[in-house]
Amino acid sequence: MLETILSLYVTLMSVIFAGVANMAFCKYPTYQRLNIPMDAGRLLSDGKRLFGQNKTWKGFIGMILFGGLSQIVWGLILKTIPSLESLNLFYDVYANSILTNLWIGLLLGLAYIVFELPNSFMKRRLEIMPGKPANNQWKWFFIFIDQADSLLGCALIVAVLVPISWTQFFGFIILGAGTHIVINQLLYFLKLRKNPF
Repeated sequence: MLETILSLYVTLMSVIFAGVANMAFCKYPTYQRLNIPMDAGRLLSDGKRLFGQNKTWKGFIGMILFGGLSQIVWGLILKTIPSLESLNLFYDVYANSILTNLWIGLLLGLAYIVFELPNSFMKRRLEIMPGKPANNQWKWFFIFIDQADSLLGCALIVAVLVPISWTQFFGFIILGAGTHIVINQLLYFLKLRKNPF
């Protein structure tokens, strides 16, 4: 059981690094030309934004690039710790090489950010302010979805690339969501995040 949990963390640790790096990247005033909303401020027929102000091209591109970079760095670290490298599910099928890690990391970063978009779309329809938790009957539903949506995307990438069980698939989502909450609390404490959830 403990080895299974450790394997889930080792496999997607690069996503955690990429998420933290991208949060810092979005917070600081670099590449402001990319800091524009993906929906360009347009309103849909219901008079509401598609995704809102916080889903920017800077964050979208940053997550993909940091995904690739983090996976490469994590692969290099794991090469020095064979006992952990053997727990990474990707390396059961693919070689731990820079090129392999690059495309796996880019895919994970893309899945992470794309799977956040439907959540943003739903929250705009329900008039939940961008970057704010819901203050109504939807509060706990969206707190969970906010943590799990991106992990669902990453779990799907793992499932497509590597044969995994349903237990492992849902383990990625549940364990990842719990880890996401802890990291968000830390980012909030470090003032890299506006809200604790």
